[in-house]
Amino acid sequence: MPTQFLAPAIVPEEEVLEESLRPRRLADFVGQERIKDQLAIALTAAKARDEALDHVLLVGPPGLGKTSLAHIVREELGVGIRCVAGPALERKGDMAAILTGLERHDVLFVDEIHRLNRAIEEILYPALEDFRLDIIVGQGAAARTLTLDLPQFTLVGATTRTGLLTTPLRDRFGMTFRLEYYEAGELGTIVRRSARILDVEIEDDAADEIARRSRGTPRIANRILRRVRDVAQVRHDGVITNAVAREALALLEVDGIGLERVDRELLGAILHKFGGGPVGLSTLAVALGEERDTIEDVYEPYLLQLGFLQRTPRGRIVTELGREHIGSTAPRADAKLF
Repeated sequence: MPTQFLAPAIVPEEEVLEESLRPRRLADFVGQERIKDQLAIALTAAKARDEALDHVLLVGPPGLGKTSLAHIVREELGVGIRCVAGPALERKGDMAAILTGLERHDVLFVDEIHRLNRAIEEILYPALEDFRLDIIVGQGAAARTLTLDLPQFTLVGATTRTGLLTTPLRDRFGMTFRLEYYEAGELGTIVRRSARILDVEIEDDAADEIARRSRGTPRIANRILRRVRDVAQVRHDGVITNAVAREALALLEVDGIGLERVDRELLGAILHKFGGGPVGLSTLAVALGEERDTIEDVYEPYLLQLGFLQRTPRGRIVTELGREHIGSTAPRADAKLF
């Protein structure tokens, strides 16, 4: 019988690049100074007492560094890490296998923890509080509970929607950190650091231009940098100047404040198809051909931060600032008709 070999896992180039740009230590992490200070104290105290770090909940929009902070916690503690996405845990046995495979003081990182099903949460409660795993053996009257002791570990949960976490799970986190959008200056520092890692020459004003259009998000800044690098390499001499950056950003359809084509389409749809609003999320999703969650979690947060969009009980409304940016002459949603 011929020997069969498994094909090696194929890791997309973008994921490899993104991983290479992640900061490894707390000192390398740019921005979120308040969180860094608090986390540094907690890490130092945990190491001094030879204890597991208290469980950590990281809250914020996508791309602000939640996954990076989880890996930094692991590096600072010098322990192992297990990473899993909340929706991937479908059965109790999946979580039990992960928990029993942890070593002392290891980090368990659960992304999108708000999407854990309730059966998985029930296993987590005693594991987080008392470091034990309760397993029910048998059925009916013959059923009995088998308790396994777990090593002390740290759960790092990441979520974009805190409101969807159940209160019992949320209360078991000893530290909760809310990540904020980054300032342009901080993003400029991140772009320059990433350019050094990618071994690409970039002028300061070009880095600042990319930072201004990155929606306050490091992941977007790094993504734009990689696309600008492509334009510099293919159309120019490889050096990213301000002119090259502007050319690439125009090609990417990213405007002066970071809005992409879909963002402008969202605002334009509310203005031109629905008179400026209010319009319900489901109706807007159908009009754009997007999922409700994508609109709510990806596009709306930045538009709300800019003050271009308003959520009301009746639906979404484009504000005056949003109208000015789009340059629309659509009638106001609350205009009186005579």
